[in-house]
Amino acid sequence: MKIKKIPLRTCVITKESLPKQELIRIVRTPEMTVVVDETGKKNGRGAYIKKDLEVLEKAKKSKILEKKLEVKIEDSVYEEIKKIIEK
Repeated sequence: MKIKKIPLRTCVITKESLPKQELIRIVRTPEMTVVVDETGKKNGRGAYIKKDLEVLEKAKKSKILEKKLEVKIEDSVYEEIKKIIEK
C-alpha cells in the first residue's frame, strides 16, 4: 500500500513546517478583504499561522500578516483567529 503524504505548510511567524491541521489560513480575497479560511480552499492570497495564542500575539505586534498579505488587518480578524485557537 502507498503511504499517503501529509500536506505541510510553513507558519509565517515561526517558519516551522507543520501539517495543515495544526495551522490556520488567513486569506486576502480579490476584493482586498481579510478573512479566516477554515476550509483551506478560499480564493485569494493566503498565509498560515500556527494555532497558538503566543504566535497570534507575535503576529499582531510585528504585523507580519499585514506585510505578507499586503493589506491592513482589522482587530476583528485577530479576535476571530483567537476564538478558533481557543476551541
